[in-house]
Amino acid sequence: MSQDPLPSANPGPTATRSTPAGASVARREGREKVTGTARYAAEHTPPGCAYAWPVPATIGRGRVLAFDTRAALALPGACTVLTHENAPCLAPPDDPALELLQNDRVPHHGWYVALAVADTLEAARAVAAAVRVTYETETHDVRLTAGHPHLYTPESVNGGYPAISERGDFEGAFAAAPATLDATYAVPPLHNHPMEPHAATARWKDGHLTVHDSSQGATPVRDELAALFGLGKDEVTVVSEHVGGGFGCKGMPRPQAVLAAMAARYTGRPVKLALPRRQLAAVVGHRAPTLQRVRLGATHDGVLTALAHEVATHTSTVKEFVEQAAVPARVMYAAPHSRTGHRVVALDVPSPSWMRAPGEAPGMFALESAVDELAVLLDIDPIDLRVRNEPGTEPDSGRPFSSRHLVDCLQEGARRFGWLPRDPRPAVRRAGGLLMGTGVAAATYPVYLGGSDAEAHADADGGYRVRVNATDIGTGARTVLTQIAAAALGVPESRIRIEIGSSDLPDAPVAGGSAGTGSWGWAVHKACTALAGRLRDHDGPLPADGVTEAADTRQENAEPSPYARHAFGAHFAEVRVDTVTGTVRVHRLLGVFAAGHILNPRTARSQFIGGMTMGLGMALTEGSTLDPAFGDFTPNDLAGYHVPVCADVPAIEAYWIDEDDPHLNPMGTKGIGEIGIVGTAAAIANAVRHATGVRLRDLPLTPDKLLPHLARLS
Repeated sequence: MSQDPLPSANPGPTATRSTPAGASVARREGREKVTGTARYAAEHTPPGCAYAWPVPATIGRGRVLAFDTRAALALPGACTVLTHENAPCLAPPDDPALELLQNDRVPHHGWYVALAVADTLEAARAVAAAVRVTYETETHDVRLTAGHPHLYTPESVNGGYPAISERGDFEGAFAAAPATLDATYAVPPLHNHPMEPHAATARWKDGHLTVHDSSQGATPVRDELAALFGLGKDEVTVVSEHVGGGFGCKGMPRPQAVLAAMAARYTGRPVKLALPRRQLAAVVGHRAPTLQRVRLGATHDGVLTALAHEVATHTSTVKEFVEQAAVPARVMYAAPHSRTGHRVVALDVPSPSWMRAPGEAPGMFALESAVDELAVLLDIDPIDLRVRNEPGTEPDSGRPFSSRHLVDCLQEGARRFGWLPRDPRPAVRRAGGLLMGTGVAAATYPVYLGGSDAEAHADADGGYRVRVNATDIGTGARTVLTQIAAAALGVPESRIRIEIGSSDLPDAPVAGGSAGTGSWGWAVHKACTALAGRLRDHDGPLPADGVTEAADTRQENAEPSPYARHAFGAHFAEVRVDTVTGTVRVHRLLGVFAAGHILNPRTARSQFIGGMTMGLGMALTEGSTLDPAFGDFTPNDLAGYHVPVCADVPAIEAYWIDEDDPHLNPMGTKGIGEIGIVGTAAAIANAVRHATGVRLRDLPLTPDKLLPHLARLS
């Protein structure tokens, strides 16, 4: 890509805009990615690099009694086998899941008990396979049930929300309601499966640790490694320059960085470790399964009087993580009496963690399916039912919304989709052996923001450099941050060089919670605005070393907002169900979103469509199970865990309402990475019910679940 010629001296900015123009701009790193010159964590190979391969536990719970590594170490190219008997000692980690090779305990199937290191990748794999481990087994329990005797109420759930929230008298209002619905929905465990596996290349030099890591945030990985190895933060550099997807499972430090650093210290050589895909389900988190009971009470004209959403889920014995699936019900609908709560049981399972829209994705499947069921019960159009229950303020907190255009999304989506005229009767639209139906669901996702540092520099030759430890996990962060900087400085984007993806840059939060652009962009905007002001006041040529302004936004983010800040959306789906095979095909998907000011329509559309595609997989193909006999996830690769392929995905349409919301950040942005998945599965499930008359309440909607109901319709 050619660059605009730079003048001999920096003339300074010509204008300052508080919000970027929102132009469609191609990704800055696009050429490097499609030509293969963008280097990922596993593509750094220092001289003398060794390779590692982990050894996972093959029992559901217990402890290691002994290792036999003689045959393994006799193999050609073998360097060592690290176990808790010889591995470097680590300080106690903040995250217990990183207490690797430190003791003989096996908390769940797949827990790493050893690490093979060899001269080549092939040799490392062979060495790992030759390690023999003797265990003492204990009885394990991996089965989540609604009546599990060890379910308990946690103090809080993911995101820091209270586990329970109650308003009014739900039981009384529900009992008195003229129309009621009481239904239970189930979402199985789900796996993130980014295209790039978790990988790290670590090397020690003169006491300094450098790790190229596949991570959604180099700063927390650096901080964790420094603490584990007793180093100062300035003695560790973590680089996450290019990351091939994460969807949450790379949002916190993971085993590959720790193990690679341990092996490199022990061997005195650089070490590369890419976790095998078949092992990822056990060691990098998963979306926890949820059993969700939703109860709705309403008047005959569809006004909600009572709403309850109660969730049971699992966590591990290693650490507590509680999927906040009932929290969206505290935001969505005006019901004067409500109860939302979570219970959790600690099982002998891998530790669950973040997966795209944790809480909202499974929670809104249940809530939006229940709203659709209520609409059918009352014979009210499901869009009208939602509009009738639109709240004036956030129901649980009473705070005013900074902006809320859900009704606009529903109405605009209905117009674009051709929702009306719609015959609400099920199983009446046919094309041969196919039944056709349409469904709708709402979506919401909160606005998260975090304090960040950034630095803006003006070169004497007319160029600009912006530095912030943001991470681009495929979202286009480099491009959008450049747009923010260019708008604040009032200069063409071609004059700006952006540096991201290294812990040596100004600290920044992880790429997670759809908070990246809002958090990093705020700091970039602040630094560039300060630099623009300084340049306007400067006379004459700039110093040879240029001018730099640094900024951080911790103070701005320290106080809670008086506003309830959320993105909203509406999903529309049309499906075709084969009455002979039970196969569901999505014919059309359309989404309309209200997510603040859209900075780059090109990359934003990709985010919306990507989320909707994951929602399609959640609805129809994706689902995992824990084998009660062995304690492991049975679908542990992409052959057994079915993500959508091209043949499954129709031409998806994504639109948005550009909001002017002054209560967010200087750019007026909300997150867009996760709202696309929220509600998609419910819209598809609602469409399947409209097509067939069959209401399935447990995902995914696979043929074996539908076929018993379709015999009468074929």
